[in-house]
Amino acid sequence: MKILILAGGFGTRLWPLSRATFPKQFLRFGSKESLLQKTVIRFLLRNQPSDLVIITQKEMSDLVKAEVSQIDPLLKERVLIEPAPRSTTPAILLALHWLEERNEHCDTFLVTPSDHLISPEETFLNQVDRAEEIAQKGELLTFGVYPSHPHTGYGYIKHSRVEEGVADAVQFIEKPSLAKAQSMLASGSVLWNAGIFLFHRECFLNEIKEHQPEMFAAYSGDLLREFATLPNLSVDYALLEHVESLKVVPLTVSWSDVGSWDNLHEILPQDEQGNVTIGNVALMGTENCLIYGDKRLIATVDVEDLHIVDSEDALLIAKKGSSQKLRELVKILQQKKEPAVDIHPTVFRPWGSYTVLEEGEGYKIKKIAVIPRQQLSLQYHQHRSEHWVVIEGEGVITLGEEEVLLRKNESIFVPKELPHRIANQTDHPLAIIEVQVGEYVGEDDIIRLDDIYGRVATVENN
Repeated sequence: MKILILAGGFGTRLWPLSRATFPKQFLRFGSKESLLQKTVIRFLLRNQPSDLVIITQKEMSDLVKAEVSQIDPLLKERVLIEPAPRSTTPAILLALHWLEERNEHCDTFLVTPSDHLISPEETFLNQVDRAEEIAQKGELLTFGVYPSHPHTGYGYIKHSRVEEGVADAVQFIEKPSLAKAQSMLASGSVLWNAGIFLFHRECFLNEIKEHQPEMFAAYSGDLLREFATLPNLSVDYALLEHVESLKVVPLTVSWSDVGSWDNLHEILPQDEQGNVTIGNVALMGTENCLIYGDKRLIATVDVEDLHIVDSEDALLIAKKGSSQKLRELVKILQQKKEPAVDIHPTVFRPWGSYTVLEEGEGYKIKKIAVIPRQQLSLQYHQHRSEHWVVIEGEGVITLGEEEVLLRKNESIFVPKELPHRIANQTDHPLAIIEVQVGEYVGEDDIIRLDDIYGRVATVENN
């Protein structure tokens, strides 16, 4: 069985932490691992790295590769980049096509989001193993979760009587009204749709051929060329609502899609006053609040029912229970062209990342982090000079025709129009503070002369 992990989603439901360039699968919520890393680790308990395929978008592929490489370097080669943003059905077909081209045969495959929390994991994996036995008989299965309350933000699956841990899926119901959700829960025959699927490969492709012939034709032909033109349909709409036989496995686990601040407040450990705190937080007379700190101290006095979320460049203060309105707020901010809505302060590249610490008229200050054995492009700038100070590790600096070894607390000046490069030739991280000065410090002032990542023809920073 292959595990297809969908890690290409964009989202702002957890703004200001999640951004278009930094969606929630990369968030940690005070943990050592991101949601993506937790998902990968979960399946490596029973599978080999070669069983996994992590599907993502080009815009976040560098970060995905960096995250999964921290778990196992072999996983970097299991990252599949979509030619264009598309929903789950085209992504699944792309992964199956990729496996076929690599002569990696599978009778069954599991499709899972990369940003869910599930526990206990052993129970979940046992249920996956049981579902895989059923799928081997030529079945299509989906997974559901017993609802704990009438949630209007989840889709539901109506099902038949559960026998030996599985039931027939009768109907998919999209996010209902509160009254309808309450009525469905009272019936005792619905599950939350967990968005996890386990399919028999041949059966899946046969159903795609019948219900989505355009997609199947692309899969059988030049899929990469036609990928961007495929219908942008989730597997629920494209397939599962049309098939005659679909099984559902009710998961007997704690599950969350971490879809809102209200949701996060529910699932994280609370103190005696119902507060969830992450970061440097001081409370006095505070009840039923979620307070998420970044670098600054957050202190609250005599407040209740608030969500306070601080990031490097934006602060959210919302009344508890208002998470569903966040999408409207983000749209308003996007219309105002607020950069903090989409752009994360830290930008990830194949060689590492950079974070803008401060920017003003004629200057910009960055922290550059270069991962071991990687290097930036050989480049020069027309409008700015740069000054570098090493604060961690050591780097080999190319400056014109010279190479200089720069260690911690050493610095070097880079005049404008002089070709230069930073290389980390060690097995340890390299961190540099960069001060740019010039009449223009925009990210498009770069001319590449050489690049091991094949970006010489592009215009983008570093």
